[in-house]
Amino acid sequence: MRGLAFGLLWWILAEGRLDGWLLGGVAVAAATWTSLKLQPPGKLPMRLAGLVRFLRFFLWNSLRGGFQVAAMALRGRAALRPGIIELRVMLPPGEARILLVNALGLMPGTLGVDLNDTSLRLHVLDDSLPVVAETRALETSIAGLFGEAP
Repeated sequence: MRGLAFGLLWWILAEGRLDGWLLGGVAVAAATWTSLKLQPPGKLPMRLAGLVRFLRFFLWNSLRGGFQVAAMALRGRAALRPGIIELRVMLPPGEARILLVNALGLMPGTLGVDLNDTSLRLHVLDDSLPVVAETRALETSIAGLFGEAP
């Protein structure tokens, strides 16, 4: 199944052209082999329903956050209240925490600057915004993605 998925991805990237399949075949084989080494077959690390909810949550909040940051930029420096927020991480160590930090980095106005065993330190453009509540919502969404309880 992974090989088919990588083959489909190559076909899309090659725009359906056949002359690139010599290189594409090597790339698909290498990607499939690497994927199997990094994530052996067995239990799926993510839940499909959780993935749909996570993508919907992430896309909506990215769009909303983009407008929020644009509005702050138009209002000038007076609209910015940068700060550092530290909060306890509820997700178990591993992929879920790493995704949390990376997803926060893609959300406008928020950047994870330190993650340890129990807490996450965030740099925010405006510390008066409900960053903690939004981070908790993201954490809950990621927990659903991995089938974990935050």
